[in-house]
Amino acid sequence: MRDRAGRWPLVGREAELAYFAAALADRECRGFVVGGAAGVGKSRLAEECLERAAAAGYRVGRATASVAAGAVPLGAIAHLLPVGVDLTDPVAGFAAVARELASGPGRQWVLFVDDMHLLDAASAVLLRQLMDTGVLLLIGTVRTGEPYGDAVAALRGGDAVYRVDLTVLGPEQVEALLQAALGRPVARRTLHELSAASGGNVLYLRELVLGALAAGNLAEDGEIWHLVDDRLPGTARLTEMISTRLAGADAAGRPVLELLALCEPLPLAHAEALAPPQVTAALERAGLVRIAQDRRRTTVSLAHPLYGEVLRAGLPVLRRRELLLDQAARVQARGARRRGDPLHIAGWQLTATGTADPALLARAAVLARHAHDLPQTVALLDALPEKYRTTATDLRLGEALFELGRWDRAEATLARADALAVEEQDRLAVALVRTTNLLWSNAPVAEALAVNDAARERISGPADRRKLTINEGFLRIVGGRPVEGLALLADLETDVGDAPDVNAWLRGAWMKPAALALVGRTAEATTWARRAHDGHRLVQERALASHPAFQRVPLVLALTEAGLPAAEACREGEHAYAELTAAGSPVRIWLAVLLGRAHWLAGHPVTARRWWAEAATVARSIDHAMALRLVLAGLAACAAVLGDLDAAEATLAEHRALPPVEPGLLSAGEELLGEAWLLAARGQVGRARSVLVEAAGVARASGHVTGEALLLTDVARLGGAKEVTGRLTALALVCDGELAPARAQLARALVADDPELLLLAADACQAVGAELLAAEAAAAAAAAWRRADRPRRAAAADRRAATARARCEGARTPLLTTARATAPLTVREREIALLAAVGTTSKDIATALALSVRTVNNHLQHAYAKLGVTTRHELAQALGVVE
Repeated sequence: MRDRAGRWPLVGREAELAYFAAALADRECRGFVVGGAAGVGKSRLAEECLERAAAAGYRVGRATASVAAGAVPLGAIAHLLPVGVDLTDPVAGFAAVARELASGPGRQWVLFVDDMHLLDAASAVLLRQLMDTGVLLLIGTVRTGEPYGDAVAALRGGDAVYRVDLTVLGPEQVEALLQAALGRPVARRTLHELSAASGGNVLYLRELVLGALAAGNLAEDGEIWHLVDDRLPGTARLTEMISTRLAGADAAGRPVLELLALCEPLPLAHAEALAPPQVTAALERAGLVRIAQDRRRTTVSLAHPLYGEVLRAGLPVLRRRELLLDQAARVQARGARRRGDPLHIAGWQLTATGTADPALLARAAVLARHAHDLPQTVALLDALPEKYRTTATDLRLGEALFELGRWDRAEATLARADALAVEEQDRLAVALVRTTNLLWSNAPVAEALAVNDAARERISGPADRRKLTINEGFLRIVGGRPVEGLALLADLETDVGDAPDVNAWLRGAWMKPAALALVGRTAEATTWARRAHDGHRLVQERALASHPAFQRVPLVLALTEAGLPAAEACREGEHAYAELTAAGSPVRIWLAVLLGRAHWLAGHPVTARRWWAEAATVARSIDHAMALRLVLAGLAACAAVLGDLDAAEATLAEHRALPPVEPGLLSAGEELLGEAWLLAARGQVGRARSVLVEAAGVARASGHVTGEALLLTDVARLGGAKEVTGRLTALALVCDGELAPARAQLARALVADDPELLLLAADACQAVGAELLAAEAAAAAAAAWRRADRPRRAAAADRRAATARARCEGARTPLLTTARATAPLTVREREIALLAAVGTTSKDIATALALSVRTVNNHLQHAYAKLGVTTRHELAQALGVVE
């Protein structure tokens, strides 16, 4: 493992480095000063600048100013001064220093002074003189908000000094830095937690990562780094740095900081109840708190999230209790008029004493649930004494546990709620949540349907029975039966405003567009998905479902199947994924699944692998085998297409060990993609085709029209176009959008082996964003032109294929990598050559293809002769395959 405690790479500072390059090239430049808050990476940037100056041939030196060195004239730079120079006369001495430094061998000096604001006046005056005489170019760092004298100010002044002010890193820069430092991508939830906790401060980020690594809480699974849980213990150094920062506050401001650590944000009036206004103002000037104005309300919060962590860790138990109870009393005394006040009061009392008024706990839990604060909802309801628990409180607790992915406890809680239920409305509400929980918890779909049926038997009202019918449609679609589910949702109102029950409508409107997309009705699916999302936003205050962003799941699927595999679909999906990640919703797993699939269809295996790795991390964390089965198949397919066969095999081994649950939403046939593409990567294209044909049959049996088309297209790409063209053509008539017709067109062109038709197919595939299909079609066209002895046209098609292939992230498929080399080969010769190239013996090839060994060897010799090779090693090189 690399030394992650060493110096981290410099990421996200390209503009500043370019600015330094301009400064270095400017003969009039005398200094380059980097300003910014503590920990934003000033020193790291300055070090990089110094290294670049050294690489350019400049003489370099460095010094670090400090409070101790600043007490001694020239203390910080004494080690850089020439030996023997008499400084008792500053004027003559400084001139002598300049002459000595200028007379040395090599180019101009570049000096880096870290924490320049701490320099003593004598050092600052000398450095300014050396700058003005052109002896040296100064690189300096200055901490924002720190006081310094006129002499140091002079080092920063003038047109000859270039200045940059660093800010904290944004989420994208944090992601790039973490990937560079850790060597692999970082899960989005982990990225969110690290970005939020560090505030984009590079130094804090580094210490949080090192602390999590040391605690074993930051782990990688071979594909991606992720937090085992959301804890970020940090390091002793981090705690020491922040404690030192906080210790600079006036003692009168300490109670304000402590209260903020427990209760932020606070109304300004509450902070001023603990300390005079000038104290809070001083805290703001010191950069320890932030003041925000929202209309007539002024609030105070800590300037950095880690300040609260350190302050809370240092609070004695009784002091914490005193602060919390006093704040609760303060809010109650002012009438607890704001909507969130009951939630805050209950939370503070609970934290302080372990209990609170039962009625207040129940009321606060409702507020927490509607604010989607699921951990707080669970904490409040867990504190409710047993005699105060009702069907409603248990239902609310079960909902929160379900959305947190704690399936077993959710089922136990919901079963208890069902036992307590007397009214039909209560039974109905429990059944709706309980069936969904069962669906996510790896229980058979039949079990969820049985709970739904049992509830229908106990409910007499037609309106309530219809809600259960809608729920059954939802369950059947998620359970892999889109046609059956659509039939049950046929009369779903087109507008949420017309629905008698908002939450029943949202449930049906979530899955209806998914089913429409799966059966090829992509235009309707897109319309419905947008309608569901807009409707959810409209009724969000009344919606029990976790977040409107989850309505983007079917939209991503619909847009992908309509023929936009990596453009609009991914923009929509990535935005929604960020929202659900911030909310901590496990529903985001299906967005990651579909984003990976969208990029796979686009021919972007690296990006697809990244999204499927993300989905796998979420699935493992909540033990969601339904999604994990699909995800592992996709990961294996990506690894195989990228030539990482060991990773593909390891992933498939994990897949085979999973319980045989329904894959959910997508066809079970798509679970075989990994196996098929690993076989193809090993040259066993005949067996790969057989696996895909079987998979397509599974998709067809369950009514997954678009899934069947995906699988049959892969059969065509692996040499089976003749067998599947008819069915793909029929599917293109069933599916709207442009993707299905482009697939059928490609299959027909492969059967015809006509270069003109293949180039037209490449155009069609390119138009729908299927980059890899376009590259394969163009490569096949080039091979056909060579067989027709048309070298110019073959070269043009090759260029076309290369252009498309460059956008495919290193994908290697049999059709793409062997089209040129195997152009003279027959289909059988090509198949045998591919198997031989990856080390399969003639005997094993004969067994796999039901041929005699002699026939295999004859075909192999013909291939050798046509390709001009004599060994299997040379054959592998000619075919461009992995041995």
